[in-house]
Amino acid sequence: MNSQSKNQGSGLATSLPILDPTQPHTFLKPTKRIHEGHDVSEFLTSRAYGDIGTFVMQLNVSMCPRKDHGSERVQKWQLDSPIPLSEPVRKLQELLQSIDAIIEEVPPDTGPRRFGNVSFRKWYEVLESRVHDLLQAYLAADVLNFNSKSDGVSALDELTPYLLGSFGSSQRLDYGTGHELSFLAFIGCIWKLGGFSKGYAQDGSLERSIVMGVIEPYLRVVRRLILTYTLEPAGSHGVWGLDDHSFLPYIFGSAQYCPAIKPGETIPVEGSLPDSPNPGDITKKNVVDRERSRNMYFAAIGFINDVKTGPFWEHSPILFDISGVRAGWAKINKGMIKMYNAEVLSKFPVVQHFPFGSLFSWEQDPNATPPVQSAHTANQPAGTSNSGASTARPSPAQGTRAPWANPPPGATMGSTAAPWAQSSTGPPQQGMPSTRAPWLHSNPSNAVGGPPRNTGAGANPPSFSKPDGPTKAPWADKRHESK
Repeated sequence: MNSQSKNQGSGLATSLPILDPTQPHTFLKPTKRIHEGHDVSEFLTSRAYGDIGTFVMQLNVSMCPRKDHGSERVQKWQLDSPIPLSEPVRKLQELLQSIDAIIEEVPPDTGPRRFGNVSFRKWYEVLESRVHDLLQAYLAADVLNFNSKSDGVSALDELTPYLLGSFGSSQRLDYGTGHELSFLAFIGCIWKLGGFSKGYAQDGSLERSIVMGVIEPYLRVVRRLILTYTLEPAGSHGVWGLDDHSFLPYIFGSAQYCPAIKPGETIPVEGSLPDSPNPGDITKKNVVDRERSRNMYFAAIGFINDVKTGPFWEHSPILFDISGVRAGWAKINKGMIKMYNAEVLSKFPVVQHFPFGSLFSWEQDPNATPPVQSAHTANQPAGTSNSGASTARPSPAQGTRAPWANPPPGATMGSTAAPWAQSSTGPPQQGMPSTRAPWLHSNPSNAVGGPPRNTGAGANPPSFSKPDGPTKAPWADKRHESK
């Protein structure tokens, strides 16, 4: 049914397979399948999980700068630079503009509220009432009328829940990485149905246009929704999470600053594009304000600055910790992919609402690697509350190996298992060593990496006395810099 996956010529990334339009396909209305914590392990061996990972890697490698054939000239990709957009990408931009325009029709309620603005429910009801018309107006007929084996469920029926799930919960008045994942799946469904494939050059340009021309505009719509309706972070871990709302811009934004690659090369495991900002510059407002219009990572940091006050190290300690990585943006990019697997795809509170149909299928992948037994898989919450939202905090990350993140044979990129999950010179480690940032140790003199570094904001963060708060970025720990 599916065409064979092809190696993408610009980085050896495997492409998400595209359905053969000459073969009838049975669509399914997406339904919830993750009801209990132990269901996450089954999800990690499903076809949907493999497809999500493949698509993320495919988009990620497209954002890495390129070296031209036969020259040292480097092409880099900036948000404010014009790029060619295919008709499907332009139509999706128009779809997002139409969705964004609904905000003008539904102003926020002026009454006092502590959490979320109730007018978001009205906004969502308007979107829900128009979603079929919007999809029929902006998606290609070849996608909507894809060769269906059954008259019962159409491609439109399968696509709709993913789009509706992309803009937050009208019940809980929140938005988080699970909703961002739903939009990624929506775009992935269109890819699988051949919605982007006409004139596909396999040089990364199409994927790049999707990231810069669809995903970034989507994030701008979401940020406006958050600011307009004061949406709460969905399942937020507070200061222990990477970001209250999004994750993908940190992956694709760090790729923008990676060292340039030639066709056929993988993204390096360390280093940065010359003249790129230092990772530590995320604490400098002038650099953030300059780069946020060019780079997705800094755009996400800029939004944090828009909604939070106080020292950056205090409200975003994990991002602050990552900013101390000395091996460059390629190291950060590799770590972000590991972290997305462990902190988004392997977390019950995030993936519990993700629906599965025929395109992102709950069917088990016979080639899947069994998930590593870890705190993610062994200590997931038992279930959801009556409201459908779990508030349980999963145990600290032990790392879940992502089979789709493995490099092709002969590539230099190492395992995506967390570096602390397995000893490089001996048997697997029995305990998880501390992965906290140096300045989180109660005794700075004993902290790995020396005393707290200066943030440039005029003050160092104090030492925390709590001894059991691991950072979600083990790869950012200075102990792993040499690995």
